[in-house]
Amino acid sequence: MPQGSTKDFKVGLTLEMDGYAWKLLEFLHVKPGKGPAFVRSKLKNIETGAVLEKTWKAGESFPDATVEKEEMKFSYIDDDQYVFMNMDTFEEERIPADFIGEKKNWIKEEMTFGVLKFKGKAIDVQIPGTMTLKVTEAEPGAKGNTAGGRVERPVKVETGAIVMVPMFVNEGDEIRIDTETGKYLGRAQE
Repeated sequence: MPQGSTKDFKVGLTLEMDGYAWKLLEFLHVKPGKGPAFVRSKLKNIETGAVLEKTWKAGESFPDATVEKEEMKFSYIDDDQYVFMNMDTFEEERIPADFIGEKKNWIKEEMTFGVLKFKGKAIDVQIPGTMTLKVTEAEPGAKGNTAGGRVERPVKVETGAIVMVPMFVNEGDEIRIDTETGKYLGRAQE
């Protein structure tokens, strides 16, 4: 089994502890005036969503989690599960909505995503950092309606997510969105 050490830490690293895959959310190398250096970390269990704070000795090793990535197309939602299909084998993979979390705001039918698997079980979906989505609902923005500092309004995009956009964005427009923050980045390039 491949081993890593605290020197290899970077946000997003996946490691294995107690039979589970954990994602490194944050870490801090600490070198106290007295005593040995150590690393404080915050980890998230990819399967359960539990968050754990763990302190490591500097240079301590850990087993790397063997996470495989498979390209799959999103098919449909069945109760609280998102169903993805491998277009080569036509096998379906079901991922509970709570595993996906806020990423579900950006999942669109017929779109291909990287599905991460740990020990043969789907545990996460990789969403592109930016996406171009069509605005499906937008209240009309009146000209000069910036009194009181209001320069943004909510719109609904084709995935069902609500995004704050400038007043000039209209229904039918295609906009670019940062999927990490949910923020409007601009209109799609024509």
